[in-house]
Amino acid sequence: MPVPHLETARASLASLGFTVAPDAVHPFGTENACIFFSDGTYIEPLGIAEREVCEVQAIAGNVFVAHDQAYRFRRGVPGFEGLAFASDDALADRGRFERAGIADGEILEFRRLARSPDGSEAELGFRLAFARDRRAPDLSLFACEPIHRFKPDRSALTGHPNGTTGIRRVVMSEPNPTDFQYLLQEVVGERSILADGFGFSIETGNVTIEVASPDALGLRYGAARDGERGLRIEGLVLGTRDLSAVEDHCRRAGAPATRLGERLVVRLGSASGAFLAFERV
Repeated sequence: MPVPHLETARASLASLGFTVAPDAVHPFGTENACIFFSDGTYIEPLGIAEREVCEVQAIAGNVFVAHDQAYRFRRGVPGFEGLAFASDDALADRGRFERAGIADGEILEFRRLARSPDGSEAELGFRLAFARDRRAPDLSLFACEPIHRFKPDRSALTGHPNGTTGIRRVVMSEPNPTDFQYLLQEVVGERSILADGFGFSIETGNVTIEVASPDALGLRYGAARDGERGLRIEGLVLGTRDLSAVEDHCRRAGAPATRLGERLVVRLGSASGAFLAFERV
């Protein structure tokens, strides 16, 4: 989730009732302040810590940074530029992507410090394997394998005042959704889909990916999409134990929120049209 400034994004997301983790800096010039959920999913607000480092890394072939820069240029921020899939073996995933003809760039391996709310620090390591369809320049997909030898304790970060428990659906859109069915089947490793006249959905294990036509996007989420082709992420559907708590936070924050049936849709106020939708669980 690229944002213009991490400090501003932290304040905005906290005002919506999220618990935001301490800032963490990547060795390639970006920084994040994640929102972790009890179901293991997370949102990664991504900022620019050192622009010059990012530019050098992008030129050197760092796919993560290069895509982030391209998305910021093309779509604006905040928005949703990519989707990370939990992996036990990113090298094997890389081989799978190569065989399917969708591999992008080289494996990215890095380590960074993570700070807990109590101030303690630990080094985390990750290995990323990227997939891409060049018809979808605004979407990054990658497998993410933790390579540290311990499981971080994030229990203090997964409780949220707005009652959110996790990501239920990732909402993507495309004028002809099934043109990207093969891409998602290969990345997810799942052949079964649920299709209708408005698009299709595919299960990833703990989250559903919903690929909607522009009409479906408008009907379900009140969102508009231009006619430009290419698969992209429009928003996230989050589960909450208390929808009224979300509404209260939005009202106090002055955030634009709309009720669509049993769903509350919050606009992120950006040119990209990105949104967060909340449903009771």
